[in-house]
Amino acid sequence: MGVTRLVTLITGAVLVVGAFSSFFTVNQTQQALVLQFGEPKRTIQEPGLAFKLPFIQDVTYYEKRVLSLIPQDAEEVILSDQKRLQVDAYARYRIEDPLLFYQTVRDERGARGRLEAIIDSSVRRALGSETLASILTGQRNDITRSIGEEVNASVSSLGIQIIDVRLRRADYPTATSQNIFNRMKSEREREAKEFRATGEEEAQKIRADAEKTRTVIISEAQREAQEKRGAGDAEAIQIYADSFGQDTEFFAFYRSMEAYRKSMGSNDTSMILSPDSSFFRFFKDKSGAPQN
Repeated sequence: MGVTRLVTLITGAVLVVGAFSSFFTVNQTQQALVLQFGEPKRTIQEPGLAFKLPFIQDVTYYEKRVLSLIPQDAEEVILSDQKRLQVDAYARYRIEDPLLFYQTVRDERGARGRLEAIIDSSVRRALGSETLASILTGQRNDITRSIGEEVNASVSSLGIQIIDVRLRRADYPTATSQNIFNRMKSEREREAKEFRATGEEEAQKIRADAEKTRTVIISEAQREAQEKRGAGDAEAIQIYADSFGQDTEFFAFYRSMEAYRKSMGSNDTSMILSPDSSFFRFFKDKSGAPQN
């Protein structure tokens, strides 16, 4: 009786465990593949509660969402114009056929290895026929689009759909970048020297023209000043002549006053004259008449 009860309990426990293990849930972000001893039996892509045979069947889940593939290292690519570039491409993909995906790459890790090789090959083939100018201009979008189409055609047999392929970075290698920088620096220094030399030459021309203009202006001003001074002196002489011609006595008096002012303008002036000299006649008589 005890053995029968024990067997019954064990059987019930097995049935309960089997019942619980027969059901599984597929989330909205997942798709499932039911395997029996490692052999695929059916694919479940709709979310909800599903059934499987207990103990002999397992479930493998795959993402329904878009996955990203970002290479860890950039690859060096030689362009058609023999330029070398460090190219870093990334891709976004989705698992479209879980059964085919399982049969070809098993899991995301296997898919990553296959995808990296395919994308690398497509990038090298596409960029190998392009020039640096086309990659740096608007043609870059067309190039990445053609790479995506080629990669998508290659991975369709893996149960994968490529959503997008992009060139995240396209730079010169470190050594090449340094050489280009040094060359650009030398070129800019040469241009700077040419600009300085041209500027100095222009400055000298401007200074020479300014000095020439200054000399001409000063010469013209001096000539005009001399002409005006000469005209003024002539006019003054004429006025004096006309005035003095009208009164000879006043002319003699004025000239004597001018002589007194010039000869006795300094404190240390000494004069030796004879007593009967006519130089001081206006001191003796206001009319300047000689004294007997």
